[in-house]
Amino acid sequence: MDNIFAALFELQLTKLKDEVNSFKDEANLWKKLDGISNAAGTLVNHLTGSLNFSVGVNIAHNGYVRNRDAEFTDTGIPREKLISGIDSLIIVVRAALENISEEELEKQYPMEHQGIHNTRFYLTYFYGHLTYHLGQINYLRRILEA
Repeated sequence: MDNIFAALFELQLTKLKDEVNSFKDEANLWKKLDGISNAAGTLVNHLTGSLNFSVGVNIAHNGYVRNRDAEFTDTGIPREKLISGIDSLIIVVRAALENISEEELEKQYPMEHQGIHNTRFYLTYFYGHLTYHLGQINYLRRILEA
């Protein structure tokens, strides 16, 4: 992989899969603690929806239809389905970013979320979003299964 974004996203998405698989008790993917808004499974669901939209739709133009509300309300999704969603997302990210050109990275991102910026800015922003939630998932797993 020549593109650093493709490599970094795939690395962290693979870690996300590993994290989901590391839950000893699958039910803990859907448990929340006092003061915690989202269960680990909800965060996985949100990440796959978010990245399928931000990379899949806005860069790869793959036609993914996002239901952001369902990312937070659909619960009890089996581990295998969460893993399958991550695997599919890795394919989307790889296809969208593996050969992205410097010219494409410098183009204005097609949607404004944090102001008007180029695609490189937004890929960095989305990568931070991924790693932020990955850390939360890891922390929740360790607390719930201590």
